[in-house]
Amino acid sequence: MARTWSLLGLLRALFVGVVLGACATAVPGAARSTVGKTVPSRIATALNTAENTEPAASITSTTAAAGASTGASTGATTGATSGATTGATSGATTGATTGATPSVATTWSIEQVVDGDTLKVQGADGRFTVRLVGINSPEKGECFATQATAAMQELLAGHTVTLVKDVSETDQYGRLLRFVQTDAGVDVGAEMVRGGFAVSRRYPPDIARNDGYDQIQAQARGAGVGEWAGDACGPVTAGVSISITQHANAAGDDNKNLNDEWVRFTNQAGTPVDLNRWIVADESSSHRYVFANFVLGAGASVTLRTGCGQDTATDLYWCNAGSAVWNNSGDTVFLRDASGNNVVVLKY
Repeated sequence: MARTWSLLGLLRALFVGVVLGACATAVPGAARSTVGKTVPSRIATALNTAENTEPAASITSTTAAAGASTGASTGATTGATSGATTGATSGATTGATTGATPSVATTWSIEQVVDGDTLKVQGADGRFTVRLVGINSPEKGECFATQATAAMQELLAGHTVTLVKDVSETDQYGRLLRFVQTDAGVDVGAEMVRGGFAVSRRYPPDIARNDGYDQIQAQARGAGVGEWAGDACGPVTAGVSISITQHANAAGDDNKNLNDEWVRFTNQAGTPVDLNRWIVADESSSHRYVFANFVLGAGASVTLRTGCGQDTATDLYWCNAGSAVWNNSGDTVFLRDASGNNVVVLKY
């Protein structure tokens, strides 16, 4: 009897095994399980691929954000591999619009010279707008802006370029932040500074080449080339002797104590200077103050404060509400005549 029951048990076990095997065959897409749960085969394939391969495109930093966003969405339905590819391709194609960034080794052709420090380029990774770091050229409408744009066009004519990243990917406008080098090995920013078509401008943290640019600028200024010429923008302003002192580091938070940030102009000559329509500028593209109907008397001083207030004979107010003008870590004070010529320059 015991033998009979063992045989029946064996038959019963075989029957159950056949049934379970049929059920497993009937369930589509069964694959390896993770944490005790079965994973559909198409997702398991994607997991295996993601664990054992490199990403399909060289997209980093802000690119990763754009690519990952698109890739994650697409990958939910088509798998991680195709999702990563789609995300990277989408980001690279739309370029600065989505914050994508190109691969390091790409060579670029020039689509357009926008001005003396901005380009539009095209390459295998798409089209991008590039803002050169380390320099700043005159803005449209300012003296020497046309010459700076023409100089950039001449430097790049017939050349392709490589884009050299320092630290940052893009600026607040979605433009790539890069040093630019031609296929002949020419550092475009350095040449713009050398010709006096741009100034050396530090944009932390992208300052790797600025020590060299500062030296080149000192040579250009000493030689009086480009915008450093006394008559770069009009007739020379002669007979002026004005000194500049600065107090860039206001007490406490500079942005909340604007009137303790100032620059002071002292007329060291024995005759007054009519400063009407003269311009005070820093190294940026946006900070500009224009004197209105102001005469600086012989031996007199006037202090230009960043904040707001009531103008007097000794104190003027920029009223640059909301933010400081002068960088504590270093900047340049330009005093320009009504034509735009640099009359006095203080680099600190």
